[in-house]
Amino acid sequence: MGLTISAIELKRINEPLKQAFKTSLQTVTERESLIIKVVSDVGLEGFGECVAFSTPWYTEETVTSCRFVIEQVLVPLLLDKTLESPSQVDEVFKAVKCNRMAKAAVETAVWDLFAKKRGMPLWQMLGGTDVPVPAGVVVAADEDKISDGVAAAFSAGYSRVKIKITPDSNIGLLKEIIARYPDMLFFADANGAFSEVSWERLIAFDGAGFTLIEQPFAEQQWKLHARAKRDMKTAICLDESIGSLADAERAIAEEAADILVLKMGRLGGWSETLKVVELCREHSIGMWVGGMIEFGVSKAHNLALASLPGITLPGDFSASRHFWERDIIAPEIRIENGKVALSKDAGIGYRVDWQSKG
Repeated sequence: MGLTISAIELKRINEPLKQAFKTSLQTVTERESLIIKVVSDVGLEGFGECVAFSTPWYTEETVTSCRFVIEQVLVPLLLDKTLESPSQVDEVFKAVKCNRMAKAAVETAVWDLFAKKRGMPLWQMLGGTDVPVPAGVVVAADEDKISDGVAAAFSAGYSRVKIKITPDSNIGLLKEIIARYPDMLFFADANGAFSEVSWERLIAFDGAGFTLIEQPFAEQQWKLHARAKRDMKTAICLDESIGSLADAERAIAEEAADILVLKMGRLGGWSETLKVVELCREHSIGMWVGGMIEFGVSKAHNLALASLPGITLPGDFSASRHFWERDIIAPEIRIENGKVALSKDAGIGYRVDWQSKG
């Protein structure tokens, strides 16, 4: 039996981060976002989150552009529609080119809605495994604060730390830090900071002890990524390069990556992401779930994604209190023994505090 979309609401929130998040692209001190609520004809509510940033430093989409597209374009396409499956949203939105973060914000809310209609957790509806999800945290700070950030992550029980790197990073310092924690995994994230000119600096990271190096070159530098995959012992992981199933297919065809980062906001939602997951399984490509300095709604969807078979590396799953004094979901996400337990409640498994922020 179908489900009719009777209302779609947006709420803007803006929260300061507890500590600055510094990358080679931008330093983020506060996070603006949109929370989407989709309501069915019988009063069920599904939630999604727009993970675009306030300015186009990470992708071309912004909070402002997404709000316009959602309110003026996507809502009219979906409102009063009767859906038999959440995957139909992807078909409806094909009338709109790109704007994947705007689409994902609404589409993911509909998936939450269908899981609640079926009375089951979203992860279960998707075929996930009821096993606690390994948690990872990002240390995105000035060089003199990296050691303290890693120590804090270790004390908090995280199983993986991701460190932001550039060609100017102190490799000796990073190698020393990694050696202190032999039981933790360390990822390096360059956010495209390297180029052919700084190739030798990238090669120097090969002996630092990282499990993988994420996005060493710019999004379209497929040949350089393939060269790095061929010449380096450290696994090469693509993040910003993967915005669609076609991008994932290209990465595999050109042998440009060992591992892909899954970000539903950048891929346009659940439907496209699930296609990428299946493709990676078929070709034995590693996967993990990336974060966007997001609030709990997006993180709840990501936890459901991380429960799927084949997604084995620890993703960007920090506790709610890592970024925020108070998150917008209840209960808060907590790390226990380096993992996050999946909720047994229907849908995304968390109550959304719709009224308190903004």
